[in-house]
This record gives sequence, structure tokens and C-alpha cells, in this order.
Amino acid sequence: MMKDTLTHSLTHSLTHSLTHSLTIARRYFLSLLTVLCLFIFAGCSNNNLVNAQSSQPKVNAYFSPNGGCTEAIVNEIKQARESILVQAYSFTSDPITQALIDAYKQGVKIEIILDKSQRTEKYSRVDVVAKAGIPTFIDSKHAIAHNKIMILDGKTIITGSFNFTKGAEEKNAENLLIIKDQPELVREYTDNYLKHKKHAEKYGFK
Repeated sequence: MMKDTLTHSLTHSLTHSLTHSLTIARRYFLSLLTVLCLFIFAGCSNNNLVNAQSSQPKVNAYFSPNGGCTEAIVNEIKQARESILVQAYSFTSDPITQALIDAYKQGVKIEIILDKSQRTEKYSRVDVVAKAGIPTFIDSKHAIAHNKIMILDGKTIITGSFNFTKGAEEKNAENLLIIKDQPELVREYTDNYLKHKKHAEKYGFK
């Protein structure tokens, strides 16, 4: 009788201890699982935030006179590694001209389309870029080919009222936008460039 009682007591004690241990283990596992889920969720949230931030278009605005437009354009040209497409009405800026020539010598593919007025414009740098070997075209189909655009590496757009001239930098009231991470907009600008190139004439320098 005493033996049965002792056995029952030991069994009850072991069962209680095992149940208690399992309860503690379950709580520990649930706590660990909660921490792991929070860690994974936080990581996903951070990744989504980084991706969202990296996909946001970047737009910088500049204004003249003396608002840094020319410097901003030259800096973008220096960063180009693959290609630069240019459309311009007036083209007399020495810093921009030199930056394009330097980029061309470093292997960047460059093309320029200018308004027909640049054939006779006194201070035009059309001869300078053409003699440097940069393919240069004249768009004479329109009353005025008034675009002021650069498309760099198929990623960056430079546009606005700002002519690529010394006067636009120092005397005129102009605006300039530098737009990045807008692939659809780049595609539209590139398509427009190619449309004008089709009817433009290759420039033969003097």
C-alpha cells in the first residue's frame, strides 16, 4: 500500500515538473518566434522603405541669372559615362562646349541637334564641337528649333528655358530642371530627339 502511494506521489511530481517545464519551453518558444517575426517584419519594412526611396524621382531646379545653371550642366556632363543627346536653340557657352568635348574624348557617345540660326550665329560653338568630331546636326524644318535639352546615359534629363549660352547664365531670367529616375519620361524625350534627328541635316563645319 505504501509502495503504491509512493509510486503515485512520484508519478504526480514528475508529471507536474514535466508539465511545468513544457509550459516554460512553450512560452520561451513563443517569445522567440515573436522576436523573429518582428525582426523579419522590420527588415522587410526597411527594404520596402529603401526601395521606395530609391525609386523616387529626383528633380533639382536652378535659376538664372547667376544661379548655377551652367555649373550644374557641366557637372552632369562630367558624370556621364555612356551617352549624351543634346538639342539646343542657341549654343555659345564655352564651359558647356568644353565639357562636351572632354566627355567625347573620354569615349562618351555624343550627338547634338541645333537650330538653323547656329549656322550664322556670330558666337555659336557649332564649328568647335563639329571639328572636335562630335556628330552635329541642324534642324531647319521648324520656324525655330527651340528645345534646350540634354539626355545623359539614358537616365538623366536636363531641360527648361535655359539656353546653353553665357547670356542665359549671366543676364537672362531662366530656369533649369535636372530630372533623374524617370525612365518613362526619358523614353519620351529620347523618342522626340530621334524624331527630330530624322529630318535634321548633318552639319558641315566651315
